[in-house]
Amino acid sequence: METFDWQTWVILPIIVFVARFIDVALGTVRIIFTSRGKRHLAPILGFVEVFIWVSIIAQITRGANNFVSYFAYAAGFAAGNYLGMYIENKLAIGTLVVRAIVPEEVAASLAAALKENGFGVTTVSGMGSQGPVKLLYTIVLRKELPQVAETIKSVSPKAFFTVEELRSAEHGIFHPATQQSATPFGMFSKRKSK
Repeated sequence: METFDWQTWVILPIIVFVARFIDVALGTVRIIFTSRGKRHLAPILGFVEVFIWVSIIAQITRGANNFVSYFAYAAGFAAGNYLGMYIENKLAIGTLVVRAIVPEEVAASLAAALKENGFGVTTVSGMGSQGPVKLLYTIVLRKELPQVAETIKSVSPKAFFTVEELRSAEHGIFHPATQQSATPFGMFSKRKSK
């Protein structure tokens, strides 16, 4: 009677899963850092990611050639993607441009509310499908987005607003949290506060 091979069927697949899980999570965060201009963090994550990946491939080609190891590899990839996105969401790295389009009569109160909360605001006149509108622009950190969205909704519940990623900004009025958080990454070279 053959004994169960714990090494091949349990231990190695667990190692493959954990390594792939960490590898892909790091890769996801690295890609996000790269797209957001965090050039000094991305290479470090890339080094660790590739080192883990090479180690996994070596293990699989050496002895983890069974369906359980293959399943563990695929499951680690899927779970690693989820973890990477979760980490990125918790870190809330990045700067955003928030653009609100509101009726002219609401624009002054919304601009005042945003300024009261420490956000710089630029207002532009425009013409919407139902008449004159104002476009309000503000630059915020991703972690400040809920506060800005809540301010917009409280002043103008039916306001149309969009959010876009911003690579860099300088020479403006930035929320105090934006100045402090952005400084280590060199996001804003010259800052002016209220």
